[in-house]
Amino acid sequence: MPPFREVVITAYEIYTHIQKQSDDVDMILKKTFVSALFITTIAAFLFAGALSVRGQDAPFPTYGSGAIQVRIYTDYFCPPCRGMEPAVEPVLKNLLKKKAIRLTLVDTPFNLSSPLYARYFLYALAKKNDAEHALKVRNLLFDVAARKNVTTKEGIEEIFKSKGIPFAAFDPKAVFDRFNNLIKEDNITATPSCVIIKGGKKETFVGGVDIVNALKGLK
Repeated sequence: MPPFREVVITAYEIYTHIQKQSDDVDMILKKTFVSALFITTIAAFLFAGALSVRGQDAPFPTYGSGAIQVRIYTDYFCPPCRGMEPAVEPVLKNLLKKKAIRLTLVDTPFNLSSPLYARYFLYALAKKNDAEHALKVRNLLFDVAARKNVTTKEGIEEIFKSKGIPFAAFDPKAVFDRFNNLIKEDNITATPSCVIIKGGKKETFVGGVDIVNALKGLK
């Protein structure tokens, strides 16, 4: 198995196309080379549901106050991403504890169900948004995604309730837009990826081993 997974197009890009060209689905299909079912399903995930958190109050997964920026790009259905988590999590926690980094966790959707999982990750953060909780929810969603049989909001909500994870629904468009901008700004084409900005220099690392080693080298 390769140490990373190539990303062709993100659901956030599809979301942007839907927003800007909602009257011309055929044009979207031609430009993005994805099926009508894919677009319809993603749109349903992004627009459905009751909203209980205002857009301006939407949580964003950025933590720490260090001078070094670290952005982690992963997909819940990416096996190399899931395999990296046990090794990368303690390193990130240590760097946060030392106030060495400012960490941003960017969900990078590649699988059909990834946007649903990204949505519920944010829903959980709407109730409690700190690094420890964010990593806990990520781990749970990685585990659930590995089962490959939970692809509905009802399924995720049932698991959240069974694990005692509170959540609050809201429109994640503003957060998804920020994710999409970061994905484009950092030119992310594979998961897992990590962008480190230190002293004005930006470096990108791809694959679990290279990412963990790069993070261990930060002071």
